[in-house]
Amino acid sequence: MCGIVGYLGNRDAAGVLLDGLRRLEYRGYDSAGVAVLNEGEMTVMRAVGKLNHLSEAIAANPTPGGVGIGHTRWATHGRPSYENAHPHRSGPIAVVHNGIIENHVELRRKLQEGGVVFQSDTDTEIVAHLIHEAWRNKTEKSALEMRDAVRCALSQLRGAYGLAVVNEEVPEQIWLAKDASPLVLGYGDGEYLCASDIPALLNYTRYVLILEDGEFVELSRSGVHLEDRSGQVIERLPQQINWSPVQAEKGGYKHFMLKEIFEQPRAIEDTLRGRIDLKAGDLNASELGLPAEVAKNIERVYFIACGTSHHASIAGRYWMEQFARVPAQTELASEVRYREPVFGPRDLVVAVSQSGETADTLAALKEAKLQGAKVLAVTNVLESAIARAADGALYTHAGPEIGVASTKAFTTQLAALLMLTLFIARKREALSADKTREVLQALVEVPAEMRRVLESQETVQQVARRWHQAPHMLFLGRGLGFPIALEGALKLKEISYAHAEGYAAGEMKHGPIALIDEEMPVVVVAPNDRHFEKTLSNLEEVRARQGQVIALVTEGEERVSGDNIQTLTIPPLHDAVIPLVAALPLQLLAYYMADLKGTDVDQPRNLAKTVTVE
Repeated sequence: MCGIVGYLGNRDAAGVLLDGLRRLEYRGYDSAGVAVLNEGEMTVMRAVGKLNHLSEAIAANPTPGGVGIGHTRWATHGRPSYENAHPHRSGPIAVVHNGIIENHVELRRKLQEGGVVFQSDTDTEIVAHLIHEAWRNKTEKSALEMRDAVRCALSQLRGAYGLAVVNEEVPEQIWLAKDASPLVLGYGDGEYLCASDIPALLNYTRYVLILEDGEFVELSRSGVHLEDRSGQVIERLPQQINWSPVQAEKGGYKHFMLKEIFEQPRAIEDTLRGRIDLKAGDLNASELGLPAEVAKNIERVYFIACGTSHHASIAGRYWMEQFARVPAQTELASEVRYREPVFGPRDLVVAVSQSGETADTLAALKEAKLQGAKVLAVTNVLESAIARAADGALYTHAGPEIGVASTKAFTTQLAALLMLTLFIARKREALSADKTREVLQALVEVPAEMRRVLESQETVQQVARRWHQAPHMLFLGRGLGFPIALEGALKLKEISYAHAEGYAAGEMKHGPIALIDEEMPVVVVAPNDRHFEKTLSNLEEVRARQGQVIALVTEGEERVSGDNIQTLTIPPLHDAVIPLVAALPLQLLAYYMADLKGTDVDQPRNLAKTVTVE
């Protein structure tokens, strides 16, 4: 949520900032702004709505200069408005901020008692005034004194923040601070950048340094000055990122989401690469981030996640119990952190987050570690906060995902969780090498099967044209089809704004059946797995009440037919890998329904890609 970009160099800063902010649009925002420094004078420009409004304002009033900071805001404190847009200014100081200052009420009251008049409802403006107050008291107006002024303000804050600060009285520097909100530095050729996420930097550099909590940075023409929370200088080299800028472009597709749906075969191949040993019927332990001895002694597995990652975790739970024979449960991170959970030293906690920065998941992970549990992260982002806080990290390799509604991050999470399960199963001797090899062979074949499914997009479009105006839809699934039903419903509601609910098919008779009539489309996930007969019974119960069925079935299935049935198909698959392929038709269905309705597919209203606040 929210996006920060900063630039110091010889290019047109406003242009670089706008370019970087566009590459962070996937995070969600409702207003935007920049502050640009030129020869000791600062220009602040802000706009409500999409970035093109800010771009038009800058074009009408050009803002030259080689130093600046920019921001896209997702409203937390205060409604979306010009006054609440960042940057916020106090005297010569301008600040952009991600996160939430938890003690903002008491700080605002203190500042108002001292005569400060606020121009916005945000907690961020408080930070600008605190820095200005400390700066005013400095007798020597230098970069070193400004560093102290920023630190003085930081010492008064409680909460989460990623901050970028400029001062027109010291115009050749940018000051950065990070605590529980992501910030990344970029090292260019004679220039330095910062951003909330790596894609914003890829047009200018592949060399990045990901800041740790409590770290403080001063960017200047002479380089990067990095300190820890206590003020000790840190020497840390940047790392090279292999993502190319082209990976963050649409590549001819109408929307990023559609492009990312079609990238899933490649993403699965990248996630599997180097981790599977078919000859031995095993997995590469060094790539999984979990010592074999720990795997042998696990008594219970907790999967902790939010949203789409939670749906992937449900599949992980089913696999873990089926193959590894370890008791497992899934937890919504936003709930587990507040219910006083009990973790033990032989528990494995798997924190699943596409961004690696999800605030609720990070907090739950830290609580599990405090209680002595072993913690493993499953994430798409190298060295993200959750990956750093965990004992080990199993990275997916989906590449940058720009569309807010997750697609390839979801299926690569499924692949990673299945590999993790099989690794644990082998170390616990719960699964033979032959049986493991059978599942791994099916997993290796998934990308090819995905490509077959994607070739049938026209069938999905026909179903979407029939139902894209439906105000309500029900999604049913059983076994591993249940999390796919949940995810299908979530995708539809996220991007088309239709009311959709996912249910375990066996629960239909316990309430949802009351909704079914001749106007209600019901998606039934019914592949030819061991649950097919039971699921078919549920499908017939829908038909008996005149419900309109969209059945997701295996190719060649003749038992699902009728006047009020449309079918989407997947190839015959090993039961274990069905979720990875079955997700694709439902992603396409949501996409085409949303596109036909004309909604903003890549940036649906009120949503953010990276949820870094509670």
